[in-house]
Amino acid sequence: MAEESNSVVSRRSLLQAGAGLLLATALPPFPAGAASSDGYRIVAEPARARLAGLDQRETDVWTYNGTVPGSLVRLRQGEPARLLVENRLAQETTVHWHGIRLPNAMDGVPGLTQLPIRPGERFVYEFTPLDAGTFWYHPHANSLEQLGRGLAGAVIVEEREAVAVDRDLLWFVTDWRLNEDGGIASGFGNRMEAGMSGRVGNTVTLNGRVSEAETVRAGERVRLRLVNGSLARIMALRFEGHRPVIVAIDGQPCDAHEPERGRILLGPAMRVDVMIDMQADPGRRYGVMDEFYEGLSYQLTQLAYDGRSPLRAHPLDAPLDLSRNPLPEPDLAAAERQDLTIQGGMMSGMMTGTGSMMGGGMMHGTMMGMGGAPSWAINGMSMTGDGHAGMEPAITFQRGRSIILVLRNETAWWHPMHFHGHSLRVLSRNGVAVPHRQWQDTVLMAPKDVVEVAFVADNPGDWMLHCHVIDHQMAGLMTVLRVA
Repeated sequence: MAEESNSVVSRRSLLQAGAGLLLATALPPFPAGAASSDGYRIVAEPARARLAGLDQRETDVWTYNGTVPGSLVRLRQGEPARLLVENRLAQETTVHWHGIRLPNAMDGVPGLTQLPIRPGERFVYEFTPLDAGTFWYHPHANSLEQLGRGLAGAVIVEEREAVAVDRDLLWFVTDWRLNEDGGIASGFGNRMEAGMSGRVGNTVTLNGRVSEAETVRAGERVRLRLVNGSLARIMALRFEGHRPVIVAIDGQPCDAHEPERGRILLGPAMRVDVMIDMQADPGRRYGVMDEFYEGLSYQLTQLAYDGRSPLRAHPLDAPLDLSRNPLPEPDLAAAERQDLTIQGGMMSGMMTGTGSMMGGGMMHGTMMGMGGAPSWAINGMSMTGDGHAGMEPAITFQRGRSIILVLRNETAWWHPMHFHGHSLRVLSRNGVAVPHRQWQDTVLMAPKDVVEVAFVADNPGDWMLHCHVIDHQMAGLMTVLRVA
C-alpha cells in the first residue's frame, strides 16, 4: 500500500467530592484504539451495525475501525499527534479534523489541501492540537454519502489539568434515513432536499444505537459532551427535571451559563459541553427531548437513575468554568470588515435558473437545483462538491490581521456555517451582542440572520467556509478564504 505524509421550524418546512472524584471514568483510557505508542490507525471500511436496536435488522454501514461512530480519538493538548488513515472503501476519501486548528496540509480537503486517499492507500495526518475540547472527524470526499453511511467519529483533546467531575460522557448523536428493510435509503443528492432542509433522517441514534435510557447516579456531576454528527438535522435538547450548564461550544470554553429557554441548540457539526448535577432520587427517570422541529418532537433517551444511594447530598462544590484555550484575541477597533452573503434555496430563483450567479467550481448534476443551476451561493459565487483544485479564494486576508466577518443569511433556511482552521468569536446576532464569550467554528444561522464574528487570520493557507447541511454544501454553499 502507498503511504503519503504531508508535514424551532415548522413541520411544513421540514418535510419540505463527598465520595471523591472519579475523573473521566466513562471514556476509554488514553490512547484507545491506538495502533502503536506514537499514533492511531484509523481504517475506513464497510461493516454492519444494529442502529435501530438489538432486536432489529443489521444495517450495512461505512465505518472507522468497524464501529459507528468510529473509534474515539483521544489526544493531549500541546502534544504531537500522528493518525494513519487507511482506505478500504471502493472510492476515494479523506479525513477532516473538524474544529481543530492545524496546518493547512492536514485539513483533509481533496484537491485544496491534499490528494484524495485512493482505495487501498494510506495517508498520515500529523499535527499538534493547540486547544483542549470536543471535536470530531469525518470525510470531506463524497461527503453526503460517506457521512450519511456512517463515517464519523469523535476527537477529545484532554485538558492539561483534570476537570473536577465525577464522569466525563460522550453522546455522539446522529440521524439516519433507513428504508423498510433497515438499510440506508438511497437518494443521496435529491434536488428538492438540496434546496430546502437537506437530508433529514427517520432514525436517531446515540453513540450508534437507538437509546432507551442512559444510566446516572444520584449526586454525581457529569460532564456531557454533545456532538451532532447528522447531515442536516438541527436539535434543541431539553433535559426534563435538570438544569444543564453550558461550559464549552465547539470545543471552546465559554462563560458557564444555562441554555436559552432550557434548550441546547445543536446544529449539524456543532458540539456543546454541559455540566449536569444529577440531583433527583435513585430509581427516577427523566426524558431528554429534542424539540427543534415544531410538531415533531421526540424522546432521544432518558436519564435513568440507578438504585444506589446518592454519591453526595449536595452538588459538588467545584467551579464550572473550564480553562481557556490559547485563542488570539482579535483587535476589533483595527479589524478589517468583510461581508459574506448567503443566497439561494427553494423559491429563490437559483433553483429555477432565473437568478443570476457566477459559476465557481465543478458542477455535479445530481446536486444541482431545478434547471441544472446550483441551489446556493455566497456573494454570488457557487462552489459545488467537496473541494478541489483551482478553487480561487473569495477573500484574501493578510496573515496576522484581525478580521470581522458579517455573515448575512438572505435565505429562508437554516445554515450551520463552518470555517476550517480557525475559531470565530461570535460578536452579535441581528444587532444584539452575543453574551458569554462564545467562540465557534460552526455558526448556526436562522433564516434572515445577520451575525458578526471576529478572528485573527493567523493560520496560513486556503480554508473552506461552507454550510454543514451537507446537501447545501454540495449544491454550492461553499467558498474559500485565503490567509497569506
